[in-house]
Parts: sequence; structure tokens; C-alpha cells
Amino acid sequence: MVRSTPLPLRIASRVFLVAVAVFMLGPLAVVVGAAFTTSRFLSFPPTGFSLQWFAEALSDATYIAPFLFSLQVAVATAAATAVLGTLFALGIARHSIPGSGVLQAIAMSPLTMPSIIFAIAMLQTVSQVLGGSASWILVLAHVIVTVPYVIRTVLGVIARSDSFTEEAARTMGARWWQRYWHVLLPICRPGIVAGAFLAFIVSFDDAVLALFLRTPQFETLPLAIYGQLEFSASPTVAAVSTMSMALTAISILAIEKIVGLGKVFS
Repeated sequence: MVRSTPLPLRIASRVFLVAVAVFMLGPLAVVVGAAFTTSRFLSFPPTGFSLQWFAEALSDATYIAPFLFSLQVAVATAAATAVLGTLFALGIARHSIPGSGVLQAIAMSPLTMPSIIFAIAMLQTVSQVLGGSASWILVLAHVIVTVPYVIRTVLGVIARSDSFTEEAARTMGARWWQRYWHVLLPICRPGIVAGAFLAFIVSFDDAVLALFLRTPQFETLPLAIYGQLEFSASPTVAAVSTMSMALTAISILAIEKIVGLGKVFS
């Protein structure tokens, strides 16, 4: 017979969960609150309520150009990561490749590497080999860092899938490309979408790689925010950050409705 959890332990666990939630969400609440202040400087709690900083952020070229560039880099990163990560995961899961375990460990290694170490290595490599950085170099660096997310999510979906569906397609005379296109890829779709979404978020919010690989011709949104904070603490920065968080939250809800992220990460 299983005994019920003691009341003091249940109370302590709930208090701990609330404390963790406050610790993680508290700073975000401060940023959102500061975005609606009427003061010309960052302040919390906000003095009054105003939307002027959102209007200013949406009309300021200081943020618009970096936002569009960050969006382009993130979309390119997500697309390339989805293709490469899916191909790698399918190769590992459906083919007997010698040394597949070593290959998978190498592919997942960027998750364990400090971002600043990888950024310095990329900077030295492109400086010596190519003579300098470029926008496609930043995309390449983001792809290397984010491809493990797609590999992990696609492998997780394949591991929980029913292999008899593919066997049935093979029995019915489907060719290999038909099995992949009409059976396996639809099965992997939640993992592909979830991994590509994670790659998009990581690329869009990255500041370390962009700091080392940037050129005078381009600047990402995180670097623009950092630059503004360095010289002036305007509430416009809080407004931009709030809109960025809202965009991420809306994207998560949309992806959840489309593919169900709970099925991928459960």
C-alpha cells in the first residue's frame, strides 16, 4: 500500500516551485513593467502607464534594421538546421553506419562547448582562412550550434514511432524514397518543427557569436540592445525586449497548436 505524501513535504515542494517560478520570471516582469513607464529612464515600478516607448521602438532605425537582420539569420539557420539535422538523424536511426555512436557524439558536442570558446575559435578560423567574417559565416556558426537540437528531437520522435508503419509501406511495394517522403518524414514532422523552432530562438537571441563574428555592415538585435544599454538606459530597450518575448511566446503557442510540443519533449 502506497502511503500519501506527508503534508509538510507537499507544502515545502509547492513553496519551492513558487520560489523557482518567481526567481525565473521576476526579472522578466521587471523588464515588462519598465517598458510601460512614463519616465524617460528605466525604472521599476513604473511611474504611470504609457505606450510611447513601443511606438518609438517600432519607428527607430536603431532597432528595425538589426531586427530584420536577426530575423533573416534566424530563418536561414532554422531552415538549414532542419534539413541537416533531419538527414543526420535519419541516417543514424535507419542505417547501420560504422561508428554511428561516435558521429552522434561529435554532432551533439556543441551543446557541451562554452559559447565564447566556440566564438573565439570561429573568429580565428575565418580571420586566417577567409580574411574576415560575413553574414553567412554567422549563419554557419549558428547552424553548428543548433543542429544538435533537431537531431535530438527527430531521434526522439523516431524512437517512439511505430516501425510497423514503414514495414507496411515496404510490403505494399513502396520504393525507398516513397517510404521516406510519405511515411517517415510525416512521422518526424513534430521533431523537425520543434527542433527548427529551438534553432530559430537560439539564433535570434544569440549575442556571443554575433559579438565576435559581426562586421561593420551588419548588427543583430541583441547587440543593438546591448549597445543602447551601454550608453543610455532608455525604456525603449525594455519595450524592444518585451516585444521580443511576446514574439517568442506567440511562436511557442502557435507551434504547440500545430504539432504539439508536449509530444516531442515528453
